[in-house]
Amino acid sequence: MRIGLTYADVLLVPKRTPLASRSEAITKTMFTRNITLSIPLVSANMATVTEHKMAIALARHGGIGVIHQFGSIEDQVREIQLVKRSTSSIIERPLCGDYSITIREAITRMQTEGVTSLLIMKDGELAGIFTSRDYLFEKNWDRGVAEVMTPRGRLVTAPFGVSLEEAKHILHQHRIEKLPLLDTASGKVMGLITTQDIKKLEQWPQASRDTKGRLLVAAAIGVKDALERGEALVNAGADCLVLDIAHAHSDLVITRLRELKSRFSCDVMVGNIATAEAARDLIEAGADGLKVGIGPSPVCSTRLMAGAGVPQLTAIMDVAAVARSYGVPVTADGGAKHPGDVGKAIAAGASTLYSGSFFAGCDEAPGMIIMKEGKRYKKYHGSASYESSHKRKELEKGVVIKERFDTFVEGVSVLVDYKGPVADVIFGLIRGLQSSMSYCGARTVLEMHENAEFMQITAAGWEESKTHGNKTGD
Repeated sequence: MRIGLTYADVLLVPKRTPLASRSEAITKTMFTRNITLSIPLVSANMATVTEHKMAIALARHGGIGVIHQFGSIEDQVREIQLVKRSTSSIIERPLCGDYSITIREAITRMQTEGVTSLLIMKDGELAGIFTSRDYLFEKNWDRGVAEVMTPRGRLVTAPFGVSLEEAKHILHQHRIEKLPLLDTASGKVMGLITTQDIKKLEQWPQASRDTKGRLLVAAAIGVKDALERGEALVNAGADCLVLDIAHAHSDLVITRLRELKSRFSCDVMVGNIATAEAARDLIEAGADGLKVGIGPSPVCSTRLMAGAGVPQLTAIMDVAAVARSYGVPVTADGGAKHPGDVGKAIAAGASTLYSGSFFAGCDEAPGMIIMKEGKRYKKYHGSASYESSHKRKELEKGVVIKERFDTFVEGVSVLVDYKGPVADVIFGLIRGLQSSMSYCGARTVLEMHENAEFMQITAAGWEESKTHGNKTGD
């Protein structure tokens, strides 16, 4: 019978390092075959962890967020669109409104779509632009938008294809914030450049972006509506689909994976798995990335309810050994409790760490702050918890369900400490990872895979590892 190990069972053996400082460690890595990240952090597709605010924050710092699938297709599509519209070098399809609409209608549409300007069209041609400054002190919102907008005659435009540097010069020269791009031959609107987008591009140089300068974002799907939901999400701009199933080593998942790969050109990550056999079968079916973890999450009770799983460190090693020969990245999902566990996961062969517990409780996580006995908390639901199942049932039926219904659960719901902005959490995790890399004599993630050496420790060794103020628990 094999022995399965997890993070607390091992330590990384310190080695001679060429790094003068841990800040020299390069955390650039692969999420899937075709998606590169500046940092190996991924926020999990959990209803209390990742919607557009978390996905935007992770992508701006170089990671990626996975929008959860526990809602309608329309809801998930909107979350993807909000991420994609948050930053871009050129807005290719700027929001437009008809010349006849009122100020109230224009504002409602802008607020709904999460934008600050509206291009006004008349007979298919650009008639003007309406921005927040046009209604800042306006009292009569029933006036026509055409009465207060900047009309075409006073509008500064540029030809489509203008360089970003030239666009910056035009914006500065005319002291404007929006620059519509027109086709030189037809005069048709082809795009929009804004000062806010340029500032965001320069403020977060390590951000995860697509070829159009938009933030990267992934979206989770299940097996039931995988094709319908997948098509809507890809059309909305999702850069990666995550086929997320509790036990992904199944005939049904392999069939769905092949269907997805034959229909869509984007990468597809598949999980969760915990064995080398599962890795081989899914990679040969077309997986571009693998998600590893059966039951290690603190809000997952699979191992208690089903008695199944593999301790996380062993699972990562087994899967990574196969995936490496195919050139497929592995993400370690769950079980990490301390910053040092990120380094251990990478050392075991993972390219990224997929987590809910690190990011739940942050400002950007969905849900309100709860006060209890003078402390602040936020709710954190396991995806297979009763609370998540109840919410999904309400969404399916479109009504509030007051009575408790019978369902088999493999997760729990807990309160987690409020953590403030996720940027602080990311900073701590990455500094911990860079320190791990320095101790292992690794300058890159690939060198971490090659150089790292583990030592199995006893319970006393783990107790010795804890700080004085944390001797009684993890």
